[in-house]
Parts: sequence; C-alpha cells; structure tokens
Amino acid sequence: MTQKLTILDIAKLAGVGKSTVSRVLTNDPKVKPETREKVEQVIRESGYVPSKSAQAMRGGSAKVVGIILSRLDSPSENKAVSGILEVIYQAGYDAVIMESQFSAEKTNEHLAVLQKRNVDGVIVFGFSGCDIQAVESLEHKAVVIAVDTDRVSSVGYDNAGIIELAMNRFIEQDKRQISYVGVDPSDKTTGLMRLNAYKACCEQASIEPRYRTGQLSHESAYQLTDELIHSDTQAIVCASDTLAMGVAKRLQELNRTDIQVSGVGATDLLSFIFPNTFSIDPGYYQAGRASANLLIQQLSGQQTITHLTQQASLQ
Repeated sequence: MTQKLTILDIAKLAGVGKSTVSRVLTNDPKVKPETREKVEQVIRESGYVPSKSAQAMRGGSAKVVGIILSRLDSPSENKAVSGILEVIYQAGYDAVIMESQFSAEKTNEHLAVLQKRNVDGVIVFGFSGCDIQAVESLEHKAVVIAVDTDRVSSVGYDNAGIIELAMNRFIEQDKRQISYVGVDPSDKTTGLMRLNAYKACCEQASIEPRYRTGQLSHESAYQLTDELIHSDTQAIVCASDTLAMGVAKRLQELNRTDIQVSGVGATDLLSFIFPNTFSIDPGYYQAGRASANLLIQQLSGQQTITHLTQQASLQ
C-alpha cells in the first residue's frame, strides 16, 4: 500500500468501526483481545503510523505540547513559537497550536480541551485579563509567557529595558524632542510598563514627555502620529514594530524624513521599508526556547518553579 492510510482506512480493512481503531491506538483495556489482534495485524501489514497530534486529540499520551497564542498573526508571538517548536521537536514532542484572541473565556476553553485530550504540557501566551488561575491549576505541566505568576514557571520580557535602549540611543545622538506612541495602559506589559519606562527616561533626562496611546495596530499608530509631531520633533519611540510601521508610513506621507522612529520586535521589514527606523529585539525567539526548555525539564521530573526575564538587545 503506497498511499498514506487514515484511521478510517484501517477500520475498513479490519472490518471494525473507526472508534474501535481509536481505542486500540490508545490501549483501551475494554477492547476484546481478538479484536485488538485483528486491528494490530492490519496496522503492522499496512505500515500505518498514527499522527502524534491526532493521537493526542483522541486522548492518548503521545508527547504533545499545547501552545495557546494570543494572536496567530502576531509577528512577536510567531517568533517565540519558532523557538518553542525547535526545542520541543528536538525532544520528540509534537504541538497543538490554538488562538485565544485575548479572551480569557476562550483561553480557558482551550485549556479544558487540551487537558481532556491528555496533552503532556501547555505553554500559554498571557495577556491582561487572562485567567491566570486556570493556568496555575496545571502546576508543573504549564509555563506562561509575558505574565507574572508565582505558582507556575514563567518567561517575561524586560519591558522597561526595551524602552530604555531606544531612548538612550536617541539621547546619545543629542535628540531631545522625543515622542512616544504606545498601547492603552489597560495592557499591563506592552501598554503600562513600556509607557512608564518612557516617562521615567524623560524625567531622568529632563525631556518633556509627549505621548499618545491606542490600539496595537499600525492603523491606530498612523492616526495618532499627527497628534504627536511638532516642527521640532526629532524622534518617536514606539511600543512595537507594528506601531512603528504606522508612524513611519504617516511620516513618509508628510515628508518628515528628519524624524527617526524606533520599534520593538526586530521585524526585518521595518527597516527594509522605512530606512529611517531601527528596532529593539526583546528576545522573542529566545523566550520561546526558554519556555519550552522549562516545560520539558518540568515534564521530566524537575518541578521547581522558575521565573526568567529575557534581556533585550539593540538591532
């Protein structure tokens, strides 16, 4: 048989139902010995190899890690996922990836599904309003990214250091009129912590703060740009590369090539499309690797709660 068989094909060849094959694959003791032998013989003769992810979705133990993202289209979270996948694949795990859409209810639904399906562990990208207690209930089987918690292991970003790197670079270039575009402070990390870091840098350098906050989208930043810039504006610090793209686009339209823009995320397209920009690398990829290594250590028996802060670097 040269075609890749499905579980339904195995069921037809063995003369049993699809659910019976599933029970054989998950070692259900309720399957009759003669039925098990018949199904296993077909599997051996056909060379059928069950998908690890599919086996996990049927409730079997198959070395699978659940990953719950905030947004599937997030460049930063995708970089972190790349780091996660590299580590777990090397350790023999597969992944089931789900999206929370910044909804605590949806995150909890995903956690319930993953627990029911018997995945080995879960990595959750936290956000403001996330029901962290639901994640904490998994104990050593969970690691959370970007949210503080004392009851499960976590990997966070140096939100203050990220903005300080950008501000210090501008100040070293003798720029004093530095504005800021951020995310609504209701978001405690990308929003509040990065805004507070900007304000602190301004106070320390005796710079008058000029800032606006909105949604985490290039459209929002584009619309806020006109409210921030003055004839003497020299630079604009942005809380993310997404925001920086919106700001840079508006400045390009206004022919304000005198204003330099910084972002956060180390997105290659930012400086490629807009040369008068640079980005801070928060270490998203490294944070993904760190979270995966923590989870695998915990699943191997090391149940010590560990908290790591990923250091940022200037691109």
